[in-house]
Amino acid sequence: MPPVTKNLLIINILMYMANYVLMARFGINLSDLLGLHFFLASDFRLHQFFTYLFMHGSIEHLFFNMFALWMFGRIIEQVLGQKRFLIYYMVCGIGAGLLQELVQYLHYIYEGLDAYEQVNIGGSILAMSDFLNGWNTVGASGAVYGILLAFGMTFPDERMFIIPIPFPIKAKYFVVGYAVVELLSAIMRSSDGVAHMAHLGGMLFGLLLLLYWRNPGGLSKWYNNWRSKHSKPQMKSYRGGRFADEMDYNERRRANQEEIDRILDKVKAHGYGSLTESEKRKLFDASGR
Repeated sequence: MPPVTKNLLIINILMYMANYVLMARFGINLSDLLGLHFFLASDFRLHQFFTYLFMHGSIEHLFFNMFALWMFGRIIEQVLGQKRFLIYYMVCGIGAGLLQELVQYLHYIYEGLDAYEQVNIGGSILAMSDFLNGWNTVGASGAVYGILLAFGMTFPDERMFIIPIPFPIKAKYFVVGYAVVELLSAIMRSSDGVAHMAHLGGMLFGLLLLLYWRNPGGLSKWYNNWRSKHSKPQMKSYRGGRFADEMDYNERRRANQEEIDRILDKVKAHGYGSLTESEKRKLFDASGR
C-alpha cells in the first residue's frame, strides 16, 4: 500500500480509538475539540479545518470512509505521486469544510438566528451560543469524495460493480451519479445530520485543483482570451471595423516616429543632457524595439 494512503488510514483509526478511550475513561470528547464548529460559535478554532478530517462520529462512518480511501486512494496516490496526493487530499478536505461553513452561514442568516438569544429544541431551551456550538462537522468524507472524483476523471471508462446494481457501471457515470445523489440529498434531506454539501465541496475543490494541474495558468489564459474577445467588438463597432483599427495603429505609429525624430534633432543640436526625463524615457523605449 502506498505510504500516504497507509498513514492516513492509520491516523484516522488511531484518532477514533483515542476518542473512544478518552471519552469512556475521562469524559473528554475529542470530536468536540477537534471537529469543525460553525465559525461564529465560541468553540470554533482555525485549526479545526484540518483536524476535523481525522475525527468520525461512529464506527460505520469510519469504516466506509476508510474503505473508500483504501480502495481508491492507493490508486490515485500512484497516479499523482505521494506529495501531490497528500496536497490533493488536504485541499479537498479543507475545501469541503469551507463550503460546509458557507452553507451553515446561509442557514444562520436565512433563519434569522442572529436575532435570538435562545432557541427551543424539542421543548428544551438552549442558549444560542450552545446551539451554535452544536453545529459540529467531523469526518474525512469531503476528502474521500474528492478521491472518487479523481478516480472517475483518471479512469473514466473503468467498469465497477456497485452493490446492489446488478451490472457494471463506468467510473465516470458512478461519480456523476454520486454527485447528483448528494445534491438532491442536500436539498431534500437537509436535516438528516449528514454534511451533503461538504461532500460536494470536496469534489468541487478537487475538480478545480485537477484542472489547474492539468493546465497551469489556465484561468489567466481564459481571462485574457475572454478580455480580448469582448474588447475588440466594442472598438470595431465604434471605429468602423478592422480597417479603422489599422488606421488608428498607423496614425499612432506615425505620431510616435515624429516625436522620436524631434528628440533626435534636439540631441544633435543641444546634446543628450538637454533632454527631459520624459524624452529620455521615450528614446530609451524606442531603442528597445
